[in-house]
Amino acid sequence: MVGDQSRPPDGAAIRIVYFGTPAFAVPTLRALLASRHSVCGVVTQPDRPRGRGQKVTDAPVKALAVEHGLPVYQPTSLKGQAALDTIAAWAPDLGVVAAYGRIIPNAMLELPRLGMINVHASLLPKYRGAAPIHRAVIDGNLETGITIMKVVPLLDAGPMIARATRPIGPDETSDAVERDLAELGAPLLVRVADAMAAGPVDLEPQDDMLSTYAPRLTKEEGLIDWALPALYLHNRVRGLYPWPHAYTYLDGHRIIVLRSSIDARSTGAAPGTVVDVTREAIVVAAGFGSALALHQLQLEGKRPLAVREFLAGHPVTPGAVLAKA
Repeated sequence: MVGDQSRPPDGAAIRIVYFGTPAFAVPTLRALLASRHSVCGVVTQPDRPRGRGQKVTDAPVKALAVEHGLPVYQPTSLKGQAALDTIAAWAPDLGVVAAYGRIIPNAMLELPRLGMINVHASLLPKYRGAAPIHRAVIDGNLETGITIMKVVPLLDAGPMIARATRPIGPDETSDAVERDLAELGAPLLVRVADAMAAGPVDLEPQDDMLSTYAPRLTKEEGLIDWALPALYLHNRVRGLYPWPHAYTYLDGHRIIVLRSSIDARSTGAAPGTVVDVTREAIVVAAGFGSALALHQLQLEGKRPLAVREFLAGHPVTPGAVLAKA
């Protein structure tokens, strides 16, 4: 696999077509623009309403591409001759994919002479699929990373070219891990492009027997079941931040839990029962005698509040019960 050599291998510059859409894909595109290679065009998702006001705005990758005057293609589908003709006209040597958001058809994979490679946010073969970072945090993993792999028709199953690792702290949320992985993957991808420009690279097949799947997140996954252990719930709060969020109900009101921690005390209270309230935390009994401290909350449609602010407008006392509905 491609290592962390300080000097890239010699080789001619190559033309790269870039497939990406969200903020995760921006550092890699920026690194390619600063490299000796040429980004001949960018393929990104069609414009969609974004944010609270649901205004139609450019996604992060498109915004960067427009800033640098790059050709931008935003098809609703990559199937069909029109998409092939558009990208073929750019004459790419290599395709680079980073969180594009759609399956790329076989005919498209074969278009660049060097094929296509992907910046995937997990240590493959673990967490193939759409939400590898969030799933790693939800599962309480202590480490994750980036894998640069060759794109093949089967989802995230291509042979690996390079990997880099990153620890996951016990209180880190998915957004922080994602930002770091995006920055970690950018120089790694450029090193792989340098190596591919110089000649064939070593490919390490994935062990399919060790593969796991990371499906898309759903809002329903955020509902807190207080009968589960506090550690499990804390990891879910971290993993579902910044979307779709963990949540619970108090007196019929949906409350989003944005920040939490494990409380060291052992409690015999029924799961979901508030056992302590301070200016810093609402401590709630969880499964198996454990307890979860809630530090930042948000009511539906309102702004996030630290516990002291939340309590000022919504008093909570020990004995109150947080429920599943």
